[in-house]
Amino acid sequence: MHQATTALPARKVLSAFEKAKGFMPRDEGLALYAAARTAAALGHPLLEVGTYCGRSTILLADAARAAGGTVLTVDHHRGSEEQQPGWDYHDPETVDPEVDRMDTLPEFRRTLYLAGLEDHVIALVGRSPQVAAVWTTPLALVFIDGGHTDEHANADYEGWAPRLVTGGLLVIHDVFPDPVDIMTGQAPYRVYLRALASGAFEEIGVTGSLRVLRRTGSSG
Repeated sequence: MHQATTALPARKVLSAFEKAKGFMPRDEGLALYAAARTAAALGHPLLEVGTYCGRSTILLADAARAAGGTVLTVDHHRGSEEQQPGWDYHDPETVDPEVDRMDTLPEFRRTLYLAGLEDHVIALVGRSPQVAAVWTTPLALVFIDGGHTDEHANADYEGWAPRLVTGGLLVIHDVFPDPVDIMTGQAPYRVYLRALASGAFEEIGVTGSLRVLRRTGSSG
C-alpha cells in the first residue's frame, strides 16, 4: 500500500509542524500530508476533526494551498477527554485562567500565523456533530482525530464520512488494535474496522497509528 504522491512539505512548513503543540509524530504527519496532496487534486475542500493547537492543520493547509484549495478544521477547543486536568495529555498552558477551562483556540491561531497559512484555513469552532448536521458541501478528505470515546469517534464518522466524494480519502488517527491502548486508540480502531466493513472504503495506506482509506462506494 502506498500514497499516490511522494511530495514533501517545504522546510518552513515542516519546521512549523515540528514546533507546534500536538501529538502527531513526523512519519504520520508526512503520511497525512501525502494523503492530503492526493485528495486536494479532486478539487474539493479537506476537513479535519480535532484541531487542538494546529499541528496537523499546518500540513493539511499546505497541501490545500498547493492545489489552490482550502482546509476546514472542526473543534470546540475545550480539549478532548484525555487532555483534561489529571490526564497524561493535559497541558496547563492551554487553560484559560479567567474561566478555568481549556482553550486551545489562541494557540491554534498563533500556530497558523507563524506558519504563514492563515489564509488557507477555515476554523469551525463548535462540536463536530452540530457542525456536520448543517454541512452539505462535498469533501475530498476527512481526517478524524477528535474525541477518543466510542460516542465521539462514531459521531465523527457518521457525521462526516458520508460527505466524502467517491475517490475521497478517510484518514483516521490513533488506530491501535491492542486493548492496552483503550484511552488513546480503541475507539478509532473500531471506527476503522466499521469503515472497512461498510464496503464503502478500501485501505490504501498504513503509517504508525494512521490509516488512510479511499471511498469506493456510497454505502456505509
